[in-house]
Amino acid sequence: MPETTRVLVASRNAKKLRELHRVLAAAGVDGIELVGLDAVPEYAEAPETGATFEENALAKARDGAAATGLPCVADDSGIEVDALNGMPGILSARWSGTHGNDPANTALVLAQLGDVPDDRRGAAFVSACALVVPGGEESVVRGEWRGSIAREPVGDGGFGYDPVFVPDGDTRSAAQLSPEEKDASSHRGRALVQLVPALAALTGR
Repeated sequence: MPETTRVLVASRNAKKLRELHRVLAAAGVDGIELVGLDAVPEYAEAPETGATFEENALAKARDGAAATGLPCVADDSGIEVDALNGMPGILSARWSGTHGNDPANTALVLAQLGDVPDDRRGAAFVSACALVVPGGEESVVRGEWRGSIAREPVGDGGFGYDPVFVPDGDTRSAAQLSPEEKDASSHRGRALVQLVPALAALTGR
């Protein structure tokens, strides 16, 4: 039986791991075993001090590869709201002051857009994904998903700002899409697809 190549996904978010699983399966890539941070010995993770999504993703992937000796995929993502001059951007996860408090972060953005008319509520989810191979290649790619910010949250799927993000060409929020629909058009899905050739090359097949 062919050996599998272990690849670290620098996240404890099971949904991100499943998303990359689905992207690889859809591309017909096998021979890769994805492991999350919970499956490797804990290591010191550098704070996210980069000025861009790309810098933060690359730093996380370098840390993971150096600490474990495994090829490492990391992403940094967030939402850029046109009327807020591109913010929250890299501060998306801690926009309300508490890291990872999705309802508070979403509520603050909605409050900041309270007086903004519907035709000026454009936004984009952005994801930078990095792959670092120990002693080898480094790749960084970027995916964007355009849409607009709704007036109130709708749907219970997804995470983060999904309930208030309505993709261009749809009337549903990202939190109302099926996982497959989201993969096909989401910012992270678009970025991860660009990493597929580099990931496939790791298997040597």
